Amino acid sequence: MLIRIEQLNPIIGDLSGNTKLILQALEKAELDNVGLLILPEMVVTGYPAQDLLENDSFRDACYDYNGRIISHSKNCAILFGSIIPNESGPGRKMYNSAILAKYGKQLGVACKTLLPTYDVFDDLRYFEPNHDFKCLDLDGLQLGVTICEDIWYNQNEVQYHTYSVDPARILKQKGAQIIINISASPYTKSKHENREKMLRNHARKLGLPMLYSNQVGAHTEIIFDGDSMAVSGSAEVIARTEPFQPSFVDVSWNQNICDIRPVTGQKLSVVYPQSGPERQFEAIRTGLRDYLEKTGISEKVILGLSGGIDSALVCVLAAETLGPDNVVAVTMPGEFSSQGSIEDSVKLAANLGVGLHQIGIQQTFDELENSLSPFFEGHPFDVAEENLQSRIRGTILMALANKFNYFLLATGNKSEYAVGYATLYGDMNGALAIIGDLYKTEVYGMCEWLNRDYYQKEIIPAAIIKKAPSAELRPDQKDSDSLPEYDVLDNILYRYIELQENPGRIISGGYPAEIVEKVIRLVDLNEFKRYQAAPILKLSSKSFGSGRRWPIVQRWTSNNKK
Repeated sequence: MLIRIEQLNPIIGDLSGNTKLILQALEKAELDNVGLLILPEMVVTGYPAQDLLENDSFRDACYDYNGRIISHSKNCAILFGSIIPNESGPGRKMYNSAILAKYGKQLGVACKTLLPTYDVFDDLRYFEPNHDFKCLDLDGLQLGVTICEDIWYNQNEVQYHTYSVDPARILKQKGAQIIINISASPYTKSKHENREKMLRNHARKLGLPMLYSNQVGAHTEIIFDGDSMAVSGSAEVIARTEPFQPSFVDVSWNQNICDIRPVTGQKLSVVYPQSGPERQFEAIRTGLRDYLEKTGISEKVILGLSGGIDSALVCVLAAETLGPDNVVAVTMPGEFSSQGSIEDSVKLAANLGVGLHQIGIQQTFDELENSLSPFFEGHPFDVAEENLQSRIRGTILMALANKFNYFLLATGNKSEYAVGYATLYGDMNGALAIIGDLYKTEVYGMCEWLNRDYYQKEIIPAAIIKKAPSAELRPDQKDSDSLPEYDVLDNILYRYIELQENPGRIISGGYPAEIVEKVIRLVDLNEFKRYQAAPILKLSSKSFGSGRRWPIVQRWTSNNKK
């Protein structure tokens, strides 16, 4: 039997559009004589559908579309993810389910057992967990069907939950000949290796082939890389899909050996991006592209181009994702802007083919200073005047975005957002923060990779990469005046945010106590800024946003040095 593993890019809530994608995939599978088409978790609704699931009419519509998909099935069986009602009475109103259909009839349903509530996941908020394990019979072939977390049994990147139930092992005991997992598993920079290792471990322990179909695309800040694959019973990856795009791969089920084999003539050389910068580059492009396409909010983006490395990278990412004609850059020099920064902005825009506009802020700044002088008299120039410049720039960008229906990109990085080295209603203005989960050192790494490997020539001016980072809001300002060097800062931040280490453990790693305590205090004190930030594309195991729920008002970390 020919089995197709396909990853689709649904839009959350677009039940009609998603069903169209599903039926198109099913129609092609029928034409290709596929015996079983496997599609991702909740492909009918898109994942995560969040509180749409609490709406009665939304759920009823989902059930109706389930029926339409089932009725369209013919010779090719289809296994697809959706929701089904909980008709048992008590508990939550629905199950996260996989529905198997053929010849216009539902052959069976498998429901999700392990319901994650960590990071960006909130499954237990909506779904009733499964307690009834059984294989789905497809013409005598016993399918052990699991859904996303079910297959990650105690093998996650960060183990927030320890489960006592291993659905795949139970299904093997129930007679499964093949384990299928339909997923909506978000991208992180190390997920590919962890995912493949986990699937191969299962295959090795169970002696069964593993078929894995994962969602691709992005929903707001959450990015899905697809990375669907087939692993043989001998724990060998024999086929995989193209990452970061809708695609499919076929394998053949051989009943005589009870295992899967590659399909003759099919491309087997798909390579997942190997370097960190390349992966992050593809993920960010996916996130930005899908945000604009799925919302339909605008075709063009705008950003402030300061001559610094962060805005340079955002400009490159926007141009490479949308095309240079759809990117508007604005440089807004003031009293403390260096001539080099202006020249670097002009050079970068020319290299990319991006339109660049210059709007000076000095006259506006002087007028505001004059208006505020009765209140500021006798007080030295400080952060108030620095932030005023940033807020003038933010206001200019918002005005242009409003007037011409541009989509404003925030240009802050994770290091700055972490310690509050960003101005609310100023450079934090924007609808999406596309590098907000890249540490400053990662920003440098991606810019170097772009010039060296992607472009293979100097598109980002070397001066932008080499210059000491500065906000240029006061004379001779450097980031290092207020912060540790970024290699030190980023290591402390990584250990505190991603690894969730306490201050004492970080200090024991060789970092000065006063620096560690200062950094952590800054992270905690600036939570209020991040609550008001634009959505940040999630690239790591712990990003700022819905996956990190930290209280604004709290005293724990500041007083706890253990």
